[in-house]
Amino acid sequence: MLHLQQRCEALILQQTNYGESDKILTLFSAEYGLQKGFAKAARKSRKRFSAVLEPLTKAVFQWKKGRGDFLILEDGELVDAHLGLRRNLRSLTLASYGVELVSLLLEEGEPHLIVYELLCSFLSYLESGGDELVARLLFELRLIYLLGYMPHLLHCSECLKIFNQELIRFDARRGGCLCMMCADDSGIDIDLGTVGSLARTLKVAHQQFDGFSFGQKTLQQSSEILQQVLHQVLPREPKSLRFLSQL
Repeated sequence: MLHLQQRCEALILQQTNYGESDKILTLFSAEYGLQKGFAKAARKSRKRFSAVLEPLTKAVFQWKKGRGDFLILEDGELVDAHLGLRRNLRSLTLASYGVELVSLLLEEGEPHLIVYELLCSFLSYLESGGDELVARLLFELRLIYLLGYMPHLLHCSECLKIFNQELIRFDARRGGCLCMMCADDSGIDIDLGTVGSLARTLKVAHQQFDGFSFGQKTLQQSSEILQQVLHQVLPREPKSLRFLSQL
């Protein structure tokens, strides 16, 4: 059966050497989502692939369907190598963490235009020297929201009471924020201002990272909330998370 050559822009999330000269790539594109690509003789052919096969690189690839779910990559044209990320270890590790979250949470072969835009904006913001704590909060929050894992924030997840200046707790296993009467001994104490900030943040376009500022308590409590949610939905802990926590 004849397979027609196709073309699309994609980010390289991961690459693995195969055999003596080939590479297997994990690609993420707006049109096709996560895909595995096979680049024959990629480690020898500078003409066909030049420097477009490194993780975090954005390129336009020409490809055709191979056996099974693999794409056969014909060549690649560089769009953005994100070289600035490679000059800062913490930014590079945070970028790798974001890429790993996408790889773990998305199903292969499902298109995700908005998540693709979110990831591209996240990488560009980090490369430009943006605040890493803000970048991580916004990326985790938006990814959880876009994939349908958002917990209840402004009302009790069990009795549905709308919060109004009272003490609240958060427990991802029970759906999110809880009033003190429902919480009993469950969850962690959270300021209403923190969840209000998170809710307001979601009203801003998913591609915007500039212009945000969060207090230390909001950053700390938001991190605790988001890590609880991610722990509930991820199939395993991201490998890059442990290294990121050491930096």
